[in-house]
Amino acid sequence: MKKAISIIIPVIVCFLTGYTAQFFQAEAIEHWYPLLNKPTLTPPNIAFPIAWSILYLFMGISIGLIIASESRRKRFFMVLFILQLILNFTWSISFFYLQNPLLALINIILLEVILIYYAIATFKEFKISSILFIPYILWVGFATYLNLYILFYN
Repeated sequence: MKKAISIIIPVIVCFLTGYTAQFFQAEAIEHWYPLLNKPTLTPPNIAFPIAWSILYLFMGISIGLIIASESRRKRFFMVLFILQLILNFTWSISFFYLQNPLLALINIILLEVILIYYAIATFKEFKISSILFIPYILWVGFATYLNLYILFYN
């Protein structure tokens, strides 16, 4: 039961982070974002909540497995996780609320670096936790491309 709680709570925290971020995005998604020049590879708006729901689940399980462990490096991995979660959240603010694609690009590049570092750092001891971050790394890489395109063409 303790292991299940160690996973469920981080999953809930990840979803709450995303849920909270939507309050900073809503107006811009309705009024600003549709007017931007976007690449042809831009997914339809419905793809974003579906993708993020899967990613939040994977993220929460990833850190939950680490929290449930007896690892001496648990605290270090938790700090990395919290840092990436903060960068994830602040990207929404930078891009949508502040409508600043340059600041958002800096933010998302930092996020991508932390994600890759987390995946590499956890791999030896927590392979599943590391592998669960691969879709997240790929999605953020794609989001970086979208952010960069919007920066250059708007």
